[in-house]
Amino acid sequence: QFQLVESGGGVVQAGGSLRLSCTGEDFTLDQWGIAWFRQAPGKEREGISCISRDGEDTNYADSVKGRFTVSRDIFNNMAYLQMNNLRPEDTGVYYCAVKYFTRDDYNFASCVKRMRYWGKGALVTVSS
Repeated sequence: QFQLVESGGGVVQAGGSLRLSCTGEDFTLDQWGIAWFRQAPGKEREGISCISRDGEDTNYADSVKGRFTVSRDIFNNMAYLQMNNLRPEDTGVYYCAVKYFTRDDYNFASCVKRMRYWGKGALVTVSS
């Protein structure tokens, strides 16, 4: 129950793009806010983006603003993270996670806290 699955990771040259996908394998995402995280080798996990239940509110870490775009497709039970102009420092394992968003979660610092369910991650490697 509450299995999240990421896909779309891989190896890309610096300056290239990837799109990550996230879906609830055995549940629907429509009642949940979604956040994306990443963990670089030897570093702590960091939140990078959030999207609200209806997709109207998005938030980003400063490190990815202007390069990454989070979106979701309610009908197809999918969330996405479009990553453009990738840099070697973007390398890491990327995770999607969900929680119930409240009005307190309409800011970046809050929306990446206390996630309820997590995917297993997808590896993104950006070569230089």
